[in-house]
Amino acid sequence: MKRLAGLSTLALIISATSGCGWLWGDDGYFRDRGSDYLSARQVAPMQVPVEGDIRPLDPLLPIPSQVADSTHTGEYEVPRPQRLQVAAQVSDFSIQSSEDSRWLVAQRAPAQVWAATRQFFVQNGFDIADERPQTGEFSTAWQRGDQLDPAVARNLGLQDDEARVRVRVEPGVQRNTSEVYVLSVKRPLGSSEEITWPQTASNPELDRVLLDELHAKLASSAEQAGSVSLLAERDFDAPSRVTLSDDGAGIPVLQLETDFDRAWSSVGRALQAGDVRVDDLDRSLGVYYVNLAEGAKDPQEKPGFFGRLFGGEDKDEIEARAERYQLRLTRAGDKVLVTLDKGIDAVAPADVARRVLSLIKDNLG
Repeated sequence: MKRLAGLSTLALIISATSGCGWLWGDDGYFRDRGSDYLSARQVAPMQVPVEGDIRPLDPLLPIPSQVADSTHTGEYEVPRPQRLQVAAQVSDFSIQSSEDSRWLVAQRAPAQVWAATRQFFVQNGFDIADERPQTGEFSTAWQRGDQLDPAVARNLGLQDDEARVRVRVEPGVQRNTSEVYVLSVKRPLGSSEEITWPQTASNPELDRVLLDELHAKLASSAEQAGSVSLLAERDFDAPSRVTLSDDGAGIPVLQLETDFDRAWSSVGRALQAGDVRVDDLDRSLGVYYVNLAEGAKDPQEKPGFFGRLFGGEDKDEIEARAERYQLRLTRAGDKVLVTLDKGIDAVAPADVARRVLSLIKDNLG
């Protein structure tokens, strides 16, 4: 019925516009009015009562001086207006703060931010002492200020101290966003004291300088290059080991040796890469609601004019062929188990589960 109504509307539009001279042409309703001002007449100025107060009135649409000529005849092509200049652009990187902490928020996937953040510290003279891409952390060695890039070291205040830094990149609240946390520790020069990482910032000023420098670098790099390095994307939140096997009941299970945050992020990317439709998700329950009968949705895709006119594909048709399942992620110690369920109390057929989990396994990494 919706398609019939759309076809009727289109037929009416075509029949109404074809051969109707009152719509187009020099005398039509949609005629070109670009030269109408040439026939405009000048009238006497508006008269204001003597007791009234007036202020100077400037013309809202002044006629350009090069065409303000009463002797000009013929057609005149009105120049197109100049493109508006955007005064400022909203950056993909921002600094957030609470009562006792500050962190950087990036509108980029954690894997991309990990690579760019690590590159920033290496380029400024920091030696990476330990790194764990699967958990999004790295830490630097103990270093003096004169061992670092002078432009950065100048603001760190390490004349009589040496410091080391721990950086943590986490998935943000929204999908494909990241949060970067910086924590530093200091000790006097020449000391060999082992200092454990505190729970909260012990050198807030040093952390602030490093985070501000990182923020400026990431924002500048994004403006100049338009992207962030992807070199470490496959290593960042990819599980260190992926195993597909059957449990004691013969149910296929995908085992990821990683923490839940990395597993959730990497499985989401694998579903997108495998062209699996995700209708909804619930991170707190660890569930992706998938429809195996449809391809992955593009959030940027908008229906065109004819798609809106005809209503697109009928929802009843989509629902009739839907194959809805729940892809569930479950914590199991230091691992995450991924299973496919038909519903909250029903497992998916073994052949379907094995096909979907194999697809995810092939697209992880």
